Amino acid sequence: MKTIEAKDLQRTLNWRVILYAKPGTGKTTCVKYLPGKTRIFDLDNSAKVLAGISNVTVDEMDRTHPEEDMKQYLEQASELIVGYDNLVIDNVSSFEKDWFVEKGKGSHNGISNELQDYSQWTNYFSRVMTAIYALPVNVLTTAWETQRQITTENGQQFNQYAPEIRQSVMDGMLGLCDVVGRLIINPKTNGRGVMLQGNDSIYAKNRLDNRTMCA
Repeated sequence: MKTIEAKDLQRTLNWRVILYAKPGTGKTTCVKYLPGKTRIFDLDNSAKVLAGISNVTVDEMDRTHPEEDMKQYLEQASELIVGYDNLVIDNVSSFEKDWFVEKGKGSHNGISNELQDYSQWTNYFSRVMTAIYALPVNVLTTAWETQRQITTENGQQFNQYAPEIRQSVMDGMLGLCDVVGRLIINPKTNGRGVMLQGNDSIYAKNRLDNRTMCA
């Protein structure tokens, strides 16, 4: 157990941020605005949009062997981030889909997932994110956007925008983060912005400062 005086805590030291949006909205492009040196673990081969940026290093996942490649990456991660300020995991929605595709190849028909795959994913993904968040570096995680159904205490149901990841691991992942933001494009100006304050229809939070929106 480690004891720290509250007066010595720093809100912005090794922050944990999740950014989610529709595919093609600009999640990966936002990486170029991070100050300092950034290392990206590219899980969906979308880092091409960062071509020519000098302070970014890209590690590409072998999407045909996602579990094996993730294991190898985590074994090397503490060495890979030396000298870097930020680590970007881009994107976990794609990784989830690739993981289930590979598991399906080992099923009876070579396509469908077995029941145990879903329980394995819950524990496996939690271990992956815990290992990543334990690294002494800022971590930005990206995901696609989906809508999930929420039921209130009085029985009212509504749809809420949230990162596209299985419900069994979503709440755990979101709870570990300092900021969860939904990236949107203004249809009038084509400018991009991130919503940092949640409501019934959008999952978002910001415990680093008082902003409810940012460019």
